[in-house]
Amino acid sequence: MNQEIAFGILKSGRNVFLTGSAGTGKTHLLNMYIDYLKERGIKPSIVAPTGIAASHIGGMTIHSFFGIGIRDYYDEYMIDSLLQKEFLYKRLSKVKVLIVDEVSMVSPDIFSTMDRALRGFKQVDKPFGGVQLIVSGDFFQLPPVSKAKREIKFAWQTESWKQVDFRSCYLQEKFRQSDEVLINILDEIRSGKVSAKSMEIFKECRGKELPTDFEITKLYTHNIDVDRINEEELNKISSPTRVFISDNTGTKKNVEKIFKSSLVREELKLKLGAVVIFIKNNYEKGYVNGTLGKIIDFNSITGAPVVKIFSGQTISAEKESWEFENTKGTIVAQIRQVPLRLAWALTVHKSQGMTLDAAEIDLSKTFETGQGYVALSRIKSISGLRLMGLNDIALTVDNLVSAVDKHIKKSSDLNVLKFGSFSDSEKTKMFEGFILKNDGTLKKDDIKRNAVKLKKKKKVKKKVGTLQETKELLEKKKSIEEIVKERGCSRDTILKHIQKIVLSSPDLDIEYFKPKAEIFKKVKKAVKDIKIKNRKIDLLESGNIKLRSVFKYLKEKVSYEDIKLSLLFINKK
Repeated sequence: MNQEIAFGILKSGRNVFLTGSAGTGKTHLLNMYIDYLKERGIKPSIVAPTGIAASHIGGMTIHSFFGIGIRDYYDEYMIDSLLQKEFLYKRLSKVKVLIVDEVSMVSPDIFSTMDRALRGFKQVDKPFGGVQLIVSGDFFQLPPVSKAKREIKFAWQTESWKQVDFRSCYLQEKFRQSDEVLINILDEIRSGKVSAKSMEIFKECRGKELPTDFEITKLYTHNIDVDRINEEELNKISSPTRVFISDNTGTKKNVEKIFKSSLVREELKLKLGAVVIFIKNNYEKGYVNGTLGKIIDFNSITGAPVVKIFSGQTISAEKESWEFENTKGTIVAQIRQVPLRLAWALTVHKSQGMTLDAAEIDLSKTFETGQGYVALSRIKSISGLRLMGLNDIALTVDNLVSAVDKHIKKSSDLNVLKFGSFSDSEKTKMFEGFILKNDGTLKKDDIKRNAVKLKKKKKVKKKVGTLQETKELLEKKKSIEEIVKERGCSRDTILKHIQKIVLSSPDLDIEYFKPKAEIFKKVKKAVKDIKIKNRKIDLLESGNIKLRSVFKYLKEKVSYEDIKLSLLFINKK
């Protein structure tokens, strides 16, 4: 199927499974459809299973959007607890079109949870509450990571998937790879028959020298190899080691749950020049889970690593929070740590969704079907491959996926014929009917106006820094609540913005943010006493006092927000 026909099927309002091999333009087509909807006054809801995938498509992670924390499964009791959350009701009851990218990485449990949650919030006993559902991805890519053994492995095996009645759109024209040799090898892996000619090409790539004028990413299948290489590379750097220890609150058991379900480290060792990857999403600061970069400095005020990412932007990687909620939605554990991991080497799992100019890939310890396919499809050309090893599993794919892939292709071919059988007037009627059903507009002037706004918004996002946007609102004497609402950011993010803006613009009038005199006096005394004691446990590497130390000194009776706001004025003086 080509993109034009798939675009038409999307516009008809049908539920769509958009698939195709790596580089066939699935994300490009989704972006076209997103713009089409927005121009007609319909805002689609966009989610993906990982931060980097969500960033690529301009959406949120599934866990964040559906408010399901770090769990993989919700029983009926837990679904009921979700239904009690007002902020989720406001969000999910308004969903009209749901787009799920990288669906191969969505576990069966999470897929079913999304279905049950939308049925509940929309109060409609139809698959996904009756909204148009578009899922995009390639099941030849890596399956979901699951610590528990399940009867089923993929989202398409669930009852929820079967009830949706998808129109399969199998894209076949390649856009990403310009190398016909690599395209052919990837197609052979998908078919389960790798030719002798391709095996000869792999032999030629064994230990091959690659250009050294840029950092070569190393991809391995096991964390133990990745950790070993990263440690070796860190030890090669002669500059001093900076150690960052996480701040943990909650019971040991609940804190451990956060460590086990995320990439955050209790102890993180870094040096100037270290290659790192961000492990948290912070769209305002310009990074997501998967953003690569290099440490070029350490913040003189906070001590945080300053990272230059490959776009050229520099980011101060201040500590972020990881939280664990109980079944009632109460936060029972929290970890605060620098959101970085060493990244000279990455696991193949972590590389999914990336596009690399060149890579050193070791598939000698492959343990999961599809790992070789994912690793090889990250590179643009076979000339950018240095292969360190292969084993018998490396070039295999899941037999179950191979079997179902044939059915998906046949279904897609039938959909080409079926869609082609409609006249232009019938297609127009379907397109317009779907827009009107979702309270969109068909007025040409409205569509044109929305298209201009959309174009301007994209330009503004590129030109205007997020701190500048917050600063302009501060100059208008907007309250934190007003800024949060207007910017669509969390209170914590806006507070961080204010701290940075005050440092760079000390003359900015923020007096209206100052806490009540009684609170300010308490915080000031706490800071003074902690400085006199000069205990190492209370201080950051930069010499600044830890917020937690002030919070504890005040017997947890003054909020973190009031402490942060008070410090703005104390440090200013």
